[in-house]
This record gives sequence, structure tokens and C-alpha cells, in this order.
Amino acid sequence: MTERLRVREIDDDEGQRLVRIIRRGSGSVVTWRRAQMVLLSAQGMDVAAIARVAFTSEDRVRDVIRNFNADGFGSLYPKYKGGHPPKFTLAQRREIKKIARSKPAEHDLPFSTWSLAKLADFLVAEGVVDDISHEGLRVLLRAEGVTFQRLKTWKASKDPRYAAKKARVEQLYAIADREVAPQDGDPEVIFCVDEFGPLNLQPRPGRHWTAIGGKGKEPGRAPRPRMRATYTRNAGVRHLFAAYELGEDKLYGHIKPRKTRTRFLEFCRYLRSLYPASTRIAVICDNFSPHLTTRTDTRVGTWATASNVEIAYTPTNSSWLNRIEAQFTALRYFTLDGTDHASKPRVAGSPQR
Repeated sequence: MTERLRVREIDDDEGQRLVRIIRRGSGSVVTWRRAQMVLLSAQGMDVAAIARVAFTSEDRVRDVIRNFNADGFGSLYPKYKGGHPPKFTLAQRREIKKIARSKPAEHDLPFSTWSLAKLADFLVAEGVVDDISHEGLRVLLRAEGVTFQRLKTWKASKDPRYAAKKARVEQLYAIADREVAPQDGDPEVIFCVDEFGPLNLQPRPGRHWTAIGGKGKEPGRAPRPRMRATYTRNAGVRHLFAAYELGEDKLYGHIKPRKTRTRFLEFCRYLRSLYPASTRIAVICDNFSPHLTTRTDTRVGTWATASNVEIAYTPTNSSWLNRIEAQFTALRYFTLDGTDHASKPRVAGSPQR
């Protein structure tokens, strides 16, 4: 039997970057759909299940995973070809990209940042190219996915139980995907839980199909519809408590006025009520303080023990392991974008299914 296709091992920094891509409201739909497939694969979901969630074919999912394993994040962004053939060979372009992404100090140069002029001079001096203009270099780097960005810091998970927590979450995913048989004490039903919001009463720009505008529009056609704009935010906010049931591929949601431990337990009690008390369930969530049992507030742990529930926490700063993260972008895109809810009850009714 051939080994199951899965994305390569990704670290916390790459996992957080995938979450940022799929949560971002702007950008290419193709990009966030590919990022969703990669993230689900990193969370242990098999190709067939990913294809069902992403509404695509298994062959397409395999292509996305293989491309990511080979080319990394560059494979997530569509490359539309056309125009004149490239001036530089593929080997030259790869070497230019490699040098541009390196630090000048690695080449024994007395400065910390490349400018277009310094980089172009260095490429010529090293014999990578015979000649290249500053604008040509900028365009080439842009086409290769290299841009001039502010240097940022990042933090990896310092959770002392990182390996154990990650292994337990992945084991629960394997049980939900029916890849392994549950052992004594393992749950039969598994939910991924997180909060989405804040939700407030405001027009939300979005995309929709409409007749072409500009010079190509039909004579006499009315202007394209627009949404009202408002700067008023006087109706407060709400938060969506959402749960993704892995075995049944269902998404549940309740609108709450605040994200507190009391509200979290209310939602967990609802999830518990969906199955008989004898059925053990698991709730996978991050380390947001209302989810935790503390020395001063043990309600979450006490309720879980009394209710035949396992609370499985993702490692600190590793919430990308939670499979519900890949559902929130679709929720925003298909349910909230392009809407103008006039009341809180209308908002509360829209995100649930």
C-alpha cells in the first residue's frame, strides 16, 4: 500500500502564516483556498476529506500539496503567464532570488540591507548576469515573489508540553477520520471550538456578480449598486462561538454578547446535549483564558470531568492546529461579506447552519 500523501512537516511560524492567509478578507480566492487545503493536510486530514471540505477534486488537492512540498508558499499564489519570453534563464532567476533573500553580511559585505543598486552591482560582479537595470531587477524580484518588506519578529511555541499536546490533537484527528480505532477512554465525537468576531452592525463590503462597467458597459445601463457607508458604531458587538464536528462535517454557532468562561461553558453544554451522556466527546480549543481551568476558577475542568468530556488544548501559540480555523474565511466570505444587517437578531441568524 502506498503511503498516504500529506504536506511536509510545518513549523509554528508557517502554521501561523497559513492561518493569516485564510483569515485575510482581501486577496486572491485561489490563494486562500490553496492555503486552506495545505492547512487541513498539516492538521492530519486526508486528501478525500479535504476535497469534500474544499468542494474540489482529490487530484486538485494532491497537486496543491505536492506543489507546496516542492515550492513552499510561492505555490499558493497563482502565476498568470503571457507576454514576452523571460530575458533571464530559470537558473539565473533562481540565483538572483536566492541572493536577494540572503543577508549582505553572508557575502562579507559591510552593510545590512540590499538596495536595488547594490544588489544589481553585486549580481554583475559575481557573474550571475551580464547586466541588469534597477527596474528590471525590481520587476524580476516581484515576479519571483520577493518584495522589500519590514523585518518582523516572530515567536515559536515555548509550551513545555508542546509535543504531547500536538500528538494528542493529531491522535484525535486520526480517530475522527477513522484512521485509527479509539481505545478505552478515547472520545467517540470530536468538536473543534473557537470564537469568531467581534460582530458589529456595519455595512460589510464584498464581491458579487454584476454587469461590466467602464468603457465596455451597455448603453443606458444604470450605475452598479453600492452599499451605504456609516461611521456609527453604537449598537455594541457580539461574538460567534463556533464548533466544527469532525465526524459529521457540521458547523454549529451561537451568538454571545461576550467571550467569557460562563459563555464558553454555555456553548459547551449545548454541544454536550447533542449526544447521550454515555457518549464521550472531545473539545479541541486554544489556550484563550476562558477555555482554561485555573487555580481561582476550576469550572471548565469540573464540568468536563462530570460531563464525560475531554478538553484537548492546542500548544501555546499554535492555534493553527485547530481545524475550525480553515472554516472561518468561508464563513466570512459567503455569510457576512456584502451584507448590511439592521439588527442584532439578523446578525445572529445569518452565521449559523
